Amino acid sequence: MIRFALILCALPVQAETVFAMRTIPPQTIITAADLDLRDDVIPGAARATDELIGMEARVALYAGRPISPTDVGFPAVIERNQIIPLIYDAGVIQITTEGRSLERAEPGAVIRVMNLSSRTTVSARAGLDGAAYVSQ
Repeated sequence: MIRFALILCALPVQAETVFAMRTIPPQTIITAADLDLRDDVIPGAARATDELIGMEARVALYAGRPISPTDVGFPAVIERNQIIPLIYDAGVIQITTEGRSLERAEPGAVIRVMNLSSRTTVSARAGLDGAAYVSQ
C-alpha cells in the first residue's frame, strides 16, 4: 500500500496598499494618476485602486501616505447654497418646490434644505438626480 503525506506550508501573502502620488485636496475626484500601489501591508488602508478611482476626497490626502476607504466618498451631487428641487412624495400626491441646500451632499445623504416658499428648514435625502426628497 502506498501512502502520501500532505505537507502544508505557509507562503508569504502578497498584499498591496494604495498610496497618494500627490497631495489631493478635499472635494477632488480621484483618478488613476493620483494613486500608487505598493507592496506594503498597512491595516485600515485601501488595498485596490479600483475602489478609489472616481471617488471624491473627503479630507486632504498627502503624497506618499496610505489612503483609507473612509478618506473618500461618492462625489457630491448637491453643493452648499445650491437651488435644488425639493420634492415631497406621498405616493398619490407629489409636491415639488424650490429649496436651498444648506450643506453639500453625496447621493443618499440626509441634508438640511430651506424651502424657499415658506422659509422652513426640512431634512431631506439627496437623490442621484440632484434633488432633495422629503419623506414622512
